[in-house]
Amino acid sequence: MITQPSSYLELSDLDKRSYFHPFTSIADHERTGPWVIQSASGITIKDAEGQEYLDATSGLACVNVGYGREEIARAVYEQTLKLSFFPTFWSTAHEPAIRLADRLIQMTPGDTQRVMFGTSGSDANDTQIKLCWYYNNLLGRPEKKKIIARERAYHGTTIGATSLSGVPGLHKKFDLPIPQVLRTWAPDYLNKASPGMSQREFSKWLAQELDNLIEAEGPDTVAAFINEPVPGSSSGVLVPPTDYFIEIRKVLDKHDVLFIADEVVNGFGRVGAPFASTLYGLEPDLMTLSKGLTSGYIPMSAVVVSNKVWEVVSQASEDVGAFEHGFTNSGHPVCAAAALANLDILERENLFENSAHVGAYLQQCLCDTFADYDAVREIRGIGLFVGIELGDDDVVNQASGEGYPVQIMRECYEAGLIIRASPGNATITLAPPLIITKPEVDLLVERLKLGFDKIFNRSSSHTQGSIA
Repeated sequence: MITQPSSYLELSDLDKRSYFHPFTSIADHERTGPWVIQSASGITIKDAEGQEYLDATSGLACVNVGYGREEIARAVYEQTLKLSFFPTFWSTAHEPAIRLADRLIQMTPGDTQRVMFGTSGSDANDTQIKLCWYYNNLLGRPEKKKIIARERAYHGTTIGATSLSGVPGLHKKFDLPIPQVLRTWAPDYLNKASPGMSQREFSKWLAQELDNLIEAEGPDTVAAFINEPVPGSSSGVLVPPTDYFIEIRKVLDKHDVLFIADEVVNGFGRVGAPFASTLYGLEPDLMTLSKGLTSGYIPMSAVVVSNKVWEVVSQASEDVGAFEHGFTNSGHPVCAAAALANLDILERENLFENSAHVGAYLQQCLCDTFADYDAVREIRGIGLFVGIELGDDDVVNQASGEGYPVQIMRECYEAGLIIRASPGNATITLAPPLIITKPEVDLLVERLKLGFDKIFNRSSSHTQGSIA
């Protein structure tokens, strides 16, 4: 008989003996043990020692409708009783996946035609790679296989998705990236634009750099360009400069290069609209969805295919046979039921609009609060997706060896606030659940100020508050 742990210390010891944690220093973890989360509700989480925190990260920018929604739990329960699993291979279907696919076709911009499901943004981006290669093979273009991604991009951690990601730490020791991946500049106007260059001029320069790369490689070898419309935490929440997508799309159309919009983080209201593609008037050839699709309650992802790609794939089927790709859990009925319930909440509670409205309030509060902080270079964002870029991250606390973002993050934990630090670009990222209210924003900013003031030795008139 297995004895269940009954205390935090027992759980911690059991974790250190058993659990291989992602994105974690094994050596540090064995010394300090885990931070055990016990429960969550709304925008607040509670750890195993009873401490409550306001979650300004939505887990990993995924819990869009907030924690503890009974409607999703009920949908999962009822679907599990009705049909807990059946594969969707070989033309097999069930109602939740059918209805979800059709709903996504209705929601997504452009001439979208079909949806294929997976379980994570990473596997969905691997599907994108294979689909681009398959598409060009069907068109008789076997050399057109390279995929361009941006510096500092994050697209996942499977072999293909890690290769697309522009984070060197993800590549070292793993023999990555794969050779078919090329790299172009991120739309970082603050740090990359020449002095005096306007946003429009910077967009034209980025497009010219992309065009030069494609010409140098050979347009007949380049299959696709993948991007997060608003690059996320690994890039520091970079709002694209004026006319960026207009200029980029000209280059892609010129060379017949597919446009992949990775909306894993951006999608389902994070940027104050259903999708960033909606916000910027984009019609991607392919879209990658996950995270907010189920608000993280159940793992699920989706690849949305435009008519341009679907026509080629479907018309070739008579000759080439089955599309030999998919996953055991593609279109899982319980996941699809959770997604449908989640979308109902997002739409019924007008959370896309709330993201835009309260997101603007959050940015204004941050600008007002940190206007005279010399360490803050820029506050930028869109919807409830905000980056606070600090000074040179090479300036570190000599005692801790950590840059400012990590130091501030630790102090915010002490103040009861969870934020995300991006040490590689000296940025703090905020992405709270879309249900957040203005009073909760006030508390978020108050606790964030406590963290800043502790690090920069400023006095603060605020004390830790509580959520009303």
